[in-house]
Amino acid sequence: MPLRGLIFDFDGLIVDTETATLNAWKHLHARAGLNADPRILHATVGHVNVKADLWAAFPATHDRAELETRFLALTRQLCREAPILPGVLDLLDAARAAGLRLAMASNSSHAHVDTHLKARGLFERFATVVCRDDVARPKPAPDAYLEALRRLDLNAAEAVAFEDSLPGHVAASSAGLRVVVVPNPSTVGDVFAHATLRATAMTEVTLARLEQLVLA
Repeated sequence: MPLRGLIFDFDGLIVDTETATLNAWKHLHARAGLNADPRILHATVGHVNVKADLWAAFPATHDRAELETRFLALTRQLCREAPILPGVLDLLDAARAAGLRLAMASNSSHAHVDTHLKARGLFERFATVVCRDDVARPKPAPDAYLEALRRLDLNAAEAVAFEDSLPGHVAASSAGLRVVVVPNPSTVGDVFAHATLRATAMTEVTLARLEQLVLA
């Protein structure tokens, strides 16, 4: 069965908002003379509503609400400044030239994803954008990918998913998709048991290679 569509995650894959978030978090710790344990924030990568005490290193008397406000503001700033990751535009261009259908399936909100896509001129590249707002269950449940396939009018055997996180690649695999994992610096040490292919960067991914995955 030929390759007809590609479905992408957003955070950490199209734009490295994961590293931007980590840098904002580390910065607030450093400003207070404290060490940030990356494992705390890593536990939240790719998840929704995971309980983690991001400010465990701070004294209990510290104003957590003020920390959250500063963290959110700095994270937004660094995310706005983050570039499109290498290889992304080339793959999107090749996919468009080949007539493939493109979708996004993200665990983030439309307010976040749509804003960043539009700011970088990417929003119109995708036939549809599915976010956690659109489905009953976030990743690692397969709902976002199943909805993306439904909107593209494709079955899983005709498409390939792209992910950078553990819950994301589980979600794509559970939807029956072949999964190309391109870890970001926050997830490069993770073991992706359900990956069909693991690449160090999107620059390694070509349509010819994806077509081989689908036909295998």
